[in-house]
Amino acid sequence: MDNFAEQLVKKNETQADKTRRISLLIVGILLTAVIAALAVLQLGNFLVSILGFALAVACGYGTYAIYRNSFVEYEYTFTNGELDVDKIINQSKRTEMVVVEVREFTDFGRYDENMKETEEMTVISASDSISKHEFYADFDHAEYGTTRLIFAPDDRMMENIRKFLPAKLRSKQIL
Repeated sequence: MDNFAEQLVKKNETQADKTRRISLLIVGILLTAVIAALAVLQLGNFLVSILGFALAVACGYGTYAIYRNSFVEYEYTFTNGELDVDKIINQSKRTEMVVVEVREFTDFGRYDENMKETEEMTVISASDSISKHEFYADFDHAEYGTTRLIFAPDDRMMENIRKFLPAKLRSKQIL
């Protein structure tokens, strides 16, 4: 029987995230409007006017693209001991963050913001940003070296992960 679980985790936005997004939108719209207005004022100089309009369009599109890319979700897929973590931007663009065998975990447990992380450690944060849900998994990765994954598995995902943990970690008390 295959061990399989999927979980979608939406990144919770803090008030600072919302403020940053709204500020970006306002600044982007104002900058686009100012560049377009300056292009209109340069109608006598056709080349400068065309370049100004092109710059205004590019600025407007850049604002739109950055705004859209600020909506982030993470998907965890567990299949027979392999954990895949993907980042989904704006419910349309998927990027693979990491693939790891749970048997390769060197440490696993509840994550605490005060935990020490070494300089050479690669930290991959794929969590909902609610600290009471967060777990960490330390492992060696071929591409990233010593790696710490911070994620927020639900009960079903945890049940599957526990089955494949190395014996020394399985006996560890994980609340």
